[in-house]
Parts: sequence; structure tokens; C-alpha cells
Amino acid sequence: MKFYGKAALIMALFTLAACQHGQKNRATAAVTDPDADRCGASAYQNYVGQPLSALSKLHFEHPVRAIPYHSAVTMDFNLNRLNFLGDKDNVITRVYCG
Repeated sequence: MKFYGKAALIMALFTLAACQHGQKNRATAAVTDPDADRCGASAYQNYVGQPLSALSKLHFEHPVRAIPYHSAVTMDFNLNRLNFLGDKDNVITRVYCG
């Protein structure tokens, strides 16, 4: 086989390899890191979009912090603490551990 034929074969292989794409398994895509969700924030994601006052009806077994817009908070990082971040209209925009 001449040089041009080998080069064309190699280019064809590279072209076919470039067309391949990975497929994500839905079961593995939904798995969350248990250390990153120690406080159980994933169970409270349905509160995003609700007012911060909706939290007054709930009872928590672990530390919780409701953070209104532009409020001062400590910078200590506690993975067991559940945080509800509010916007300027006192609507929950994020629920996370920390």
C-alpha cells in the first residue's frame, strides 16, 4: 500500500472515531455524592421558588440557616447545616449544605 493509501486509511479511522459519543446511563447520572448531601438538601429542593416564610412551618433535626438577600452570614463551612438562600423578594433561590 502506498503512502497516500495509508494516510487515507488513518484519516478515515480518525474521522470515524470522532463520530463516537459517550452515552450516560440514567441510573448513574442521578446518583448524588452522599458526602455533599449530608444535610439532606436534596429533599428540600422543592422549596426553591417559595417564600422564605414557608420555612417557619417546618421542623428540622439538624442546623438550618435561612439567608435573606444581602444579609451577613458567617463563613464557617458546616456540611451538616442546611442553607436556604433568598433573593431580594424573599423567595428561596437555592438550597444547599454548608
